[in-house]
Amino acid sequence: MKRAFDLLLGLALLVPLTLPLLLVALAVRLTSRGPVLYWSDRVGRDNRIFRMPKFRSMRIDTPTVATHLLHDPTRWMTPIGSLLRTSSLDELPQLWSILRGDMSFVGPRPALYNQDDLVRLRTEAGVQRLLPGLTGWAQVNGRDELPIAQKVALDAWYLQHRSFALDLRILALTAWKVLKRDGVSH
Repeated sequence: MKRAFDLLLGLALLVPLTLPLLLVALAVRLTSRGPVLYWSDRVGRDNRIFRMPKFRSMRIDTPTVATHLLHDPTRWMTPIGSLLRTSSLDELPQLWSILRGDMSFVGPRPALYNQDDLVRLRTEAGVQRLLPGLTGWAQVNGRDELPIAQKVALDAWYLQHRSFALDLRILALTAWKVLKRDGVSH
């Protein structure tokens, strides 16, 4: 049922999101050098690596590490990068990953391929069995502000309590947090 929901919602969102996707792509292209999309190697279900697209919010010479590990992340932002991140517009291309089946709308956020500490803790907790999500229980309970151990604990809680009703609650909370720009570091 979860996959069917992801496909139906993903396809339903394609039409209303087409114009915003095109406008953001144009804005990225006009304000910085390099490609519109950044394809990030991410850890998916069962710790398999997949390529996840995002609108590029960082310069093309940015080191490949989690943003919180960069010294002065704002130094690496494109002119519209901060706006893309705080509004979560940079996440829109992940609809592609959802339609492909690499991601779900709800699940633990996919770790970067080099976030060994996060991957190890999630594996120890059994969270690697879940399809990663555009949003998740950890995102609505702190997002970028949470330490890794707390994110994993929230991901493990979701693993034990997941349901369609909980997914709908997480989606509603996500919409609220995005509108408030709550819990976003940059």
